Amino acid sequence: MPEIIEQSYNAPTLSNVGHFAKTNLLNHIRGYSISQGDISKLSPKVRAFVEESALLCQPEKIQICDGSDRENSLLTKIMLEQKTVIPLPKYENCWLARTDPRDVARVESRTFICTDKREDTIPLPKNGATGALGNWISPSDYNKEIKARFPGCMKGRTMYVVPFSMGPVGSPLAKYGIEITDSPYVVCSMRIMTRMGQHVMDKIAETDDFIKCLHSVGMPADGKIVVPSWPCDPERVIILHKPELNEIVSYGSGYGGNSILGKKCFALRIGSVIGQREGWLAEHMLILGITNPDGVKKYLTAAFPSACGKTNLAMLTPSLPGYKVECVGDDIAWMRFDEKGQLRAINPENGFFGVAPGTSMATNPNAMKTVYKNTIFTNVAYTSDGGVFWEGLEKEIPKDVKITDWLGNPWELGKSKTPAAHPNSRFCTPASQCPIIDSAWEDPKGVPISAILFGGRRPQGVPLIYEANNWTHGVFIGAALRSEATAAAEHKAKVIMHDPFAMRPFFGYNFGHYLSHWLSMEKRAKELGAEPPKVFHVNWFRKDKNGNFMWPGYGDNLRVLDWIMARVTGHDEAFKECAIGRIPTDGSLRLDGLETQVNMEELFSLPKDFWIEETKAIEKYFEDQINTDLPTEIAEELKKLKTRVQKL
Repeated sequence: MPEIIEQSYNAPTLSNVGHFAKTNLLNHIRGYSISQGDISKLSPKVRAFVEESALLCQPEKIQICDGSDRENSLLTKIMLEQKTVIPLPKYENCWLARTDPRDVARVESRTFICTDKREDTIPLPKNGATGALGNWISPSDYNKEIKARFPGCMKGRTMYVVPFSMGPVGSPLAKYGIEITDSPYVVCSMRIMTRMGQHVMDKIAETDDFIKCLHSVGMPADGKIVVPSWPCDPERVIILHKPELNEIVSYGSGYGGNSILGKKCFALRIGSVIGQREGWLAEHMLILGITNPDGVKKYLTAAFPSACGKTNLAMLTPSLPGYKVECVGDDIAWMRFDEKGQLRAINPENGFFGVAPGTSMATNPNAMKTVYKNTIFTNVAYTSDGGVFWEGLEKEIPKDVKITDWLGNPWELGKSKTPAAHPNSRFCTPASQCPIIDSAWEDPKGVPISAILFGGRRPQGVPLIYEANNWTHGVFIGAALRSEATAAAEHKAKVIMHDPFAMRPFFGYNFGHYLSHWLSMEKRAKELGAEPPKVFHVNWFRKDKNGNFMWPGYGDNLRVLDWIMARVTGHDEAFKECAIGRIPTDGSLRLDGLETQVNMEELFSLPKDFWIEETKAIEKYFEDQINTDLPTEIAEELKKLKTRVQKL
C-alpha cells in the first residue's frame, strides 16, 4: 500500500515516498519521531484535501504546520540552507529574500475566476472591447490547466499543510482556510499575515468548513530551476479561483499575493463572492480609528490602489495637536451590518505586506518602527552593516555603509542608474508590532465604520477632498475611481487607469452585480433603522503647473480627516455644494501650522475641460466594460454629473 509519511524536522531525510495510489492513503509511520500533527486525526474534509493534493503533486514529505516558534525557526533554517533568505543581523529576527527577477509582482493577466457561465465572472464587454474587469476560465479549461501543471510538481519537496484564519479566530466575521504549499517562504509569510496554527485546525474541525488553497512554486517543463534559491515556473504561472467550491489553485510563482493565498485570492476574490452570498462586503480597504481633542473617536475605511498611500494613511502621525490615529488594518476590510444597522469592519489579516520604497521615518515613522523585528523583507537592498535599504531611505543611511542591490550587485547612492530595491519590494511584518495598533483591532465584533473613502493618484483636476451627495452617488464615485498605475502589478506607471473601488484586479464576480450588491447596502441599513456611512473621495497627489505636489500629504492628511470627522458628526456648515459633490467651506479645512503654503483655490478648482473629458472617459468605460450589467442607478448618477459639469 502506498504511504504518506509525515516526518518531524529532525527526523532522517526520506529518499523516496513512492507513488501515491488513488485509493485510501494512509498516514503510516515507520519509526519516525512525530513532532506535531497526524493525518489520521484530521477532519474528514481536511484529510481528503491533503490526500488528493498529495496524490496530485507527489511530494517527498508532508508536514502539518502548527504555527509554533520552533517550527518557524526550523523553516527559517531550511530557507537559510537553500539561500532563499539571508539574515539581517542589524535587526531582531529579520530576513531578506531575493526572488527570481521574473517573479516580482502579481500576475493579473494569468489570474482567472472559474464559473459555469462567463457572465457570472465578468460583464460582457461592448462591441468586442477587451474585458478589463477580470479573467474568466471555463470549468473544463480550469481542469486542463491544473492537469498540465500540477502532476508531480512537488517531487523532492516537502508539502506543508497550513491551517489559517482570516480574522480573529472565533469571530462571526472570520473565515478559515487550509493552504497546501511547497514553499517554506510562504509558510513563514502566512504565519505573519494570518492567524495560523493548530488552534485554527481545531476550529476547522468543528464544522469542516474551510477554503481550499493549493499552491506550488512549480517545476518548469524541462525540469531546470533557473534560480535554485527561488524555484518557480514563471512561463507557466496561473492563479485560479473556483468560488462555487471555495477553492483557490496557484502555480508557478512564489511571490506575495500569488502565493500567500490568504491575501488577495481569499480575502478579496473568494471573500467578495462569499460576501455577496451572505450579505456583507470584502474590500481592498484600510481601517483606522481617529480620536479628536474632545475625545470623540470614529473609524473609517479607505480604498486606494496598491502603492497609493494606504499604509501611510493607516499609520498616520497627526500634524494637529490633540489628535490620535490608531491602525486597525492597512489593506483589507470585511464589513457587515450589525443588528442595529451599524456597519462594522474587521481586518482579516494578521500582518502588513507593505510596499517598501517610499517608506521612511519622514513618510511613515510608525511603519518603520514596526518592521525592524520579526520581519521578512523581499527584494529590498542589503547594507554592509546587516540592514536594509530602499529608495526613500537616502537620508537615513550612514555614508560609510556599502549597499548591495536587490539583484545582488554593488550599488552606489547617486551613481547607480537602476533602483537599489525593486519598485514593488515588500516588508511582511506582524500587525501587533505597530506602535499605534488599535486596542480593538482584534475585536470579534469589528469596529463601527462612520465613513468610507475612495482615492488614487490623480495629478490633474481632482480636488483634495469631496463628499458624495448620498449613498448611491458614493457607489458611483467608487465605480468611477481612476488612478495612475503602480508597480504592484505588471502595468507601466504614469498611465491613468480605471480602478473601480481599487478592486479591479480582485473582483470575484461580475462587477455589475458587485455594484448592485453595494447599492443594496443602503436598504439593508435602513431596514435595521440606520443609515450607511458617508462616502468621500480624496486625492493627495494633485500637482501644480510645475509638476510639484500641491498638498504636503503624510501627517497633514490628518487635516482632511478632521474635516471628515466634522461631516460625520453632523456639522453641515462645514460643506458647500459643487459640481462633483460636497467640498469644504472656506475656513472649515484647518490650515494652521502648515509648513508649506497651499493654494487652496487651485487645489479645489474644477477645470471644466478636464471634467468634461473625465465624464467621457467614465461613460466609455461603463459602456465598454460593464455594458448591460451597469445598474440603472449608476447610469443615472453619471447623467447627473455630466449635467452639473456642463454648468461649470
